[in-house]
Amino acid sequence: MKESTSRLLKQDLLGRVSLIDESTRPFVRRDSAYAHPVLRTLARHLMHRERRALQHLATQGLAEPQGIPQLIRYQGSILERTWIEGRPMHEAKPRDPRYFRAALKLLRQLHAAGISHNDLAKEPNWLVTPQGDAAIVDFQLARRSQRRSALFRLLAYDDLRHLYKHKRSYCPEHLSARQRRLLAQPSGLSKAWRILVKRPYWIITRKWLGWADREGLYERESTTAPKRNAAPQHSPIEPPKRHR
Repeated sequence: MKESTSRLLKQDLLGRVSLIDESTRPFVRRDSAYAHPVLRTLARHLMHRERRALQHLATQGLAEPQGIPQLIRYQGSILERTWIEGRPMHEAKPRDPRYFRAALKLLRQLHAAGISHNDLAKEPNWLVTPQGDAAIVDFQLARRSQRRSALFRLLAYDDLRHLYKHKRSYCPEHLSARQRRLLAQPSGLSKAWRILVKRPYWIITRKWLGWADREGLYERESTTAPKRNAAPQHSPIEPPKRHR
């Protein structure tokens, strides 16, 4: 039987994210036991939000292979979910308009299910699969709305604007007139973020958490799963050291 191996994808004050390679298929494990004691409650709260979003989307039929991770296990400080093969947007640099059509369709399905992602400004949260399709990851800031409230519509609007910003970066000639108008009209939430939150957020994430550009709550180092026949390069999984 193949020994499970673990590759560290990211570790910061909010915990550790690892890619686990087993005999069946690789998956992602997020462990908040490694979070700084002061931030451990926040780390588990974010993990709980991701669990709720993925569970709800699964009941709506949105999971692999539709481009949304599938929850495998949630217990205590551990969340495990399926690994989606693909490259982050800032590496793949998608120029094909078909990718952005697929991304828009996926995002509309997300909103139709009552989920706003709220972190799609980060290009690493958008994957380009080997087939050229779109996938979305990192649902720690996602919010579920059981009814289409005014707040939900604002959050969904900002999700769309972030997608169109990426399209403007990689495929500007294929922006429609409506998409250009939407880009020119930031929401009140977006304006408030820039005025009140952006600077403190930058200080916290860059100075305290040590995130670089395009980093955040999700794994950022790589989106390439380990090859099955490759020589072992990762250390066996070790139990976490609990903070006392």
